[in-house]
Amino acid sequence: MAGILKDSFNRVHNYLRISLTDNCNLRCFYCMPEEDYEFTPASRLMQADEIETLAKIFVENGVNKIRLTGGEPLVRKDAAKIIHSLSKLPVSLTLTTNGTRLDDFADLLKESGVRSLNISLDTLQRDRFMLLTRRDQYDKVMNNINLCLDKGFHVKVNVVVMRDLNTGEINDFIEWTKDTPVHIRFIEFMPFSGNRWTSNKVFTWKEIVEEVESKYQVVRLEDEKHDTAKKYQVPGHAGTFAVISTMSAPFCSGCNRIRLTADGKIKNCLFSREETDLLTTLRNGGDVLALIQQNILAKKKELVRQFATDFAHLHPVEIANRSMITIGG
Repeated sequence: MAGILKDSFNRVHNYLRISLTDNCNLRCFYCMPEEDYEFTPASRLMQADEIETLAKIFVENGVNKIRLTGGEPLVRKDAAKIIHSLSKLPVSLTLTTNGTRLDDFADLLKESGVRSLNISLDTLQRDRFMLLTRRDQYDKVMNNINLCLDKGFHVKVNVVVMRDLNTGEINDFIEWTKDTPVHIRFIEFMPFSGNRWTSNKVFTWKEIVEEVESKYQVVRLEDEKHDTAKKYQVPGHAGTFAVISTMSAPFCSGCNRIRLTADGKIKNCLFSREETDLLTTLRNGGDVLALIQQNILAKKKELVRQFATDFAHLHPVEIANRSMITIGG
């Protein structure tokens, strides 16, 4: 191993999130700015061999977990080729998906050593799914979640919670965990360019837990060092739930994540303004590792939200970042 990727605060970065595309077959408003979004031209995206080359550099320097993200990673035409090539690396390989194409990929993912899947689903109501995603794919997603559970995948369902939109469904998701080994992850609504974020739409970690406790007994589970989610379980339930409290209780001190956008830029934080172009350097035969190391070393101690203020006083015009779909989550 050539070394490890460590920032100036002694945080080791061993978890790489690779966005395969900014394209998606859904149109969730909090992720994609508008319906007629202009996706990045294919020539500006990392090609399959370039993804493999960059991934190997990261792995040679301590990365042992890779998550594939998007947009929707499985809409990329060569997604299977990429998954197959990365499965040969000595890493834990997983992905985040909207679930619409898992029936085509479940067997390949299983064969490639993927054991855990994060599937985005913000509502258990078909009409509301159509409202949120602007696509009629609810039954497809639910069927694919059940398919993956049947195939033995560890399924985490990501639920972005937005006040007065789906907060009334929180305990419906908890009820789902009663007899089904599904792991619900409630995510506080985060601000990105063009996603109509306002502070009064944020339903916080404590509010989410209080809502669950209004109906169920809740047990706090033990978190691991780099967990972004605070984990809980209702005693006797087959599944669990957790809250990702980015807005109300950020978790920067344990961060071990690196993000590589689909156009080959490295971000050392989900909310960082600065990016480093690895793809151009790779194509020009330059020193990619040096750029990676410089980027990680430049990571701030607490860059989350880009501001030293309570999120309730944040104005959307102050947000300087890509849209969520071009970062990859």
